[in-house]
Amino acid sequence: MAYPITKLLIANRGEIAVRIIRTAKRLGIATVAVYSDPDSNSLFVRLADESVPLNGIESKDTYLNQSKILEACRLTGADAVHPGYGFLSEKADFAELLEQNKISFIGPSSESIRSMGDKIGSRKLVEKSGVPVIPGYDRELQDSETFTKEAKRIGLPLMVKASAGGGGKGMRRVDSFDQLESAIQGAKREALSAFGDDRLLLEKYIENPRHIEFQVFGDSKGKIIHLHERDCSLQRRHQKVVEETPAPHLPKEVKEKMAKAAIEAARAVDYLGAGTVEFIYGATGDFYFLEMNTRLQVEHPVTEMTTGWDLVEWQIRVARGEQLPDTPPQIGHAIEVRIYAEDADNGFLPAIGTIENLHFPQGTGIRIDSGIEEKTEINMYYDPMLAKVICHGESRAEALAVMKHFLEKSYIFGLTTNISFLRRVVEHPRFVSGHITTHLIAEELNSLQPKFSSLEKERIATELAMQKKEVNPWKTQSANSLFSTSDSVYSMHRETVWVHCNGEIWHYTFKQNRTVTKGIFENEIKSPMPGKVVQVFAEIGKVFQADEPLLVLEAMKMENVIKASEVCIVRSVFVSVGDAVKQDGILLELEAVSPKKT
Repeated sequence: MAYPITKLLIANRGEIAVRIIRTAKRLGIATVAVYSDPDSNSLFVRLADESVPLNGIESKDTYLNQSKILEACRLTGADAVHPGYGFLSEKADFAELLEQNKISFIGPSSESIRSMGDKIGSRKLVEKSGVPVIPGYDRELQDSETFTKEAKRIGLPLMVKASAGGGGKGMRRVDSFDQLESAIQGAKREALSAFGDDRLLLEKYIENPRHIEFQVFGDSKGKIIHLHERDCSLQRRHQKVVEETPAPHLPKEVKEKMAKAAIEAARAVDYLGAGTVEFIYGATGDFYFLEMNTRLQVEHPVTEMTTGWDLVEWQIRVARGEQLPDTPPQIGHAIEVRIYAEDADNGFLPAIGTIENLHFPQGTGIRIDSGIEEKTEINMYYDPMLAKVICHGESRAEALAVMKHFLEKSYIFGLTTNISFLRRVVEHPRFVSGHITTHLIAEELNSLQPKFSSLEKERIATELAMQKKEVNPWKTQSANSLFSTSDSVYSMHRETVWVHCNGEIWHYTFKQNRTVTKGIFENEIKSPMPGKVVQVFAEIGKVFQADEPLLVLEAMKMENVIKASEVCIVRSVFVSVGDAVKQDGILLELEAVSPKKT
């Protein structure tokens, strides 16, 4: 049922909250932000007309707390809620709760969310509509014996996937049956933590796949259209890194078949509003239904850049009962990259810190969706995505040239990000050619390494710091000194120099006058990031082989496995399941085991 929309509460944070607020204001709709304690000084809170504290830190106590969101609606008189993506955007019971309270949910009906939000149920539903699905196991029995039996029937390699949610969480690839049990348990833990639902399904792994998705839209009159495809094949750990439209080298006849299948999938649940139907496209030319996301997608701006539509505006208009026009034509090409707080050159570990300096170049064909600014503090509690950059051109080559220029000139100091890595990716010959699969990053990781060695980074940082005679790198006059040369920008924050040079960004900490505290144990294993211990395999006296898991840390909603680098014996264990650990906190003490001489 459509209700008037005069005041919109955004049940989200960061860049998507900023993006929704700006469209709502353009439409003359008052906005309300809700925020956790760490987000109290964030940009999206200041941009909203009103804001309500959620009084808590972690997602489960704030952005996922339905009663607090409903109470914020009552306090402010908000008559509609936009959930953004993630958090409550695909929670059918939340949409139902709002409906019961006569508050518009900017999204599909609770029935549609429930039908498509469950991967097991959605597979069965679209299959009845004639949409091809990946061979697999999607039944209710979830015991290890059943999974083992079905895995052997499906064959290797295969994917273990969470039935609820998405974003790469609760997903594991299995290449041998020895890996199956650990993959199942890891996927269950991650799915339960992220979605509150640990049910799994198994699917045959498609070799050399591409990830193609269609933006669909439905209105209350029963009309369903598509807004063309997006290629989201460039991924890491099943999370999208770069997206673009149109999809390069996608045959016209395949696109038409996929578009028809996407509309049929949406029609199967009487879909209302914006949604995305995702497909796996194999090297043989076959495609299969992957899932339907019943919400706005992170990558929706590339569709907006090539169609001229504001998808948030049309979400609101459809929620008001307006009818959709026909599918618009595409104009030009658009590419999006996701800027993350992560160390791409160190196993993509998540990073935290405070943004001290920030520079994003402006220009024709550049759109920046961001919720960050200088002095924004990035913590361990939420997703590590900081911003999205979307570049548009008349052709793919032109859009790519704009993107390369943007990434060459951008930098964030004070916090490690993947900006330099993204530049290397979009300049890589395989990406430039448009022949992309979901394996590209994994297969080309060696060729995507930084152009400077550690020694060169140290030398350049030292030389830059010394160029300013009044600046002593070990005792700066200012806590935040920013300088530039003809081809470099660098910033001094007491003992650390942050450098942007020839498209690469890094930092170097001078140690001459620092007191280095040596650990109690010489063979201690420290945490590479702040996080929470979710599983401990290490036991005192137990021997581990190289590459065997010692423990599992959860940081920014993803699991990270700490493995043995060589054959070793555990001497001490300093953490337990549930412990919160700081970066460089001591986890274990190990002792290398020398091979026996024969």
